[in-house]
Amino acid sequence: MRKDRILWADDEMDLLTPYRLFLEEKGYEVVTTTNGKDAIDLCQTEKFDIIFLDENMPGLSGLETLSLIKDIDPDVPMVMITKSEEEDIMNMAIGNKIADYLTKPVNPSQILLTLKKNIHRKDIISEHNTQSYQSEFREIGNQINNSKTYEEWIDIYKKLVYWELELSETDNSMGQMLIDQKSEANITFAKFIKNNYQSWFVENAVRPLMSPDIFKSKVFPSLDNGEKVFFVLVDNFRYDQWKVIRELLSEYYNFDEEELYCGILPTATQYARNSIFAGLMPAQIQKLYPNLWVEEEEEDGKNLFEKDLIQTQLTRFRKNYSFSYHKINDSASCERLIDQLPRIDHNQLNVCVLNFIDMLSHARTDSKMMRELANDSNAYRSLTLSWFKHSSIHDLFKAIALRGYKVVLTTDHGTIQVNNPIKIASDKNINSNLRYKTGKFISYNTKEVFEITQPAKVGLPSAHLSSSYIFACKNDFFTFQNHNYNQYLSMYQHSFQHGGVSMEEMLIPLVTMQSKN
Repeated sequence: MRKDRILWADDEMDLLTPYRLFLEEKGYEVVTTTNGKDAIDLCQTEKFDIIFLDENMPGLSGLETLSLIKDIDPDVPMVMITKSEEEDIMNMAIGNKIADYLTKPVNPSQILLTLKKNIHRKDIISEHNTQSYQSEFREIGNQINNSKTYEEWIDIYKKLVYWELELSETDNSMGQMLIDQKSEANITFAKFIKNNYQSWFVENAVRPLMSPDIFKSKVFPSLDNGEKVFFVLVDNFRYDQWKVIRELLSEYYNFDEEELYCGILPTATQYARNSIFAGLMPAQIQKLYPNLWVEEEEEDGKNLFEKDLIQTQLTRFRKNYSFSYHKINDSASCERLIDQLPRIDHNQLNVCVLNFIDMLSHARTDSKMMRELANDSNAYRSLTLSWFKHSSIHDLFKAIALRGYKVVLTTDHGTIQVNNPIKIASDKNINSNLRYKTGKFISYNTKEVFEITQPAKVGLPSAHLSSSYIFACKNDFFTFQNHNYNQYLSMYQHSFQHGGVSMEEMLIPLVTMQSKN
């Protein structure tokens, strides 16, 4: 087995013999030199796992040596050791991207800790995560089998996402085990929804916080308290995606509340987002504001009237707050909104819809290259983080923070990677969504879907008296048996879809943030 190799450059190397012997006993190979020039020569012919440099050496200083070695091997971790505690030396060392900074006299435990942090960190984290997840695996499994309340499912989903993020940091053998447990959880979650969803809409029923409740519960109280609110809805935004961008936003915001709410079915923009903005269930929108509701079979865009729906909710609750509405589909529209911020600053409420993640999801389905880039949830999260970090959306959040708003950040639904085709039959008048179908004549296996045969009882509109809704559960998606079946599968299998019943689609982030300004 190859030993980890250490290069140690210090003009007092003879005094450090006990350290060298200590490290060799620990299984390291230690190569020593007394000056920077020899250290550079060694790096040109040999590879090292980490380098320790004394700052105060004759000839080339530690900082000069560090800079020249970085040109040879920019990836090797380098640790600066110095007698000086002067701040400018520390700053220069950190500016040169050192791995660690130690002040003499160092002790063996400090050296060992540095080695563990910089050489063995991934292995240690992987081993720790493996042991920790293994010990919690059975507990989560018991929770999955015994959970009877919405709050218990929130706890399960949070734990699963936590382990998904932890295990994704390293090459971990537990990854498939987690995927299987999450799949098991979604099967049981679908049973929970089948058993409970319709009861949430009985008069005076106790139900989770849901799409039509968001403004009433999270926006109006702040406005009534005299605060200015920026409501940001990121389309198609999952809880795990929120967790990876949270750190970027923590530089500018304090997080007052972070919770998950339950998106209504179908978990699709036409229903869930319109419900948020109207503060009503879709059937109520259709009845009260028929001119603002677009039926499934109509070709018009399904989210054309969001500003009007917000106004209806303000009017219904007798809120006379001034507001603006903005839909961001590209960088140019985002930059325009940033430029407009001073002009809309007088509004008590500003609403912004960000469509990028939804477009990313569709691009991943339509483009072979995007399918390769986002071939699983880890890659999908990574793309989300990279986009956010380098996009004008990041600049928008910074600009909003500078103006001191309270921000309510949420989504209308999440998304799930689908793998399992479920065959159904219907007439031609049926919607195109892969995770839910609605119409008069649909043939399906009742055991494979969540069916709602009386849509009005769950606040859903009916285009016809005999209309019903069916929802795909876990990682299923609907297909038709026809001559394009194989082509259909190749396009949509492993794609990210929404509209149905899963934790990823229904248990979605709702965050209240306060600018640190």
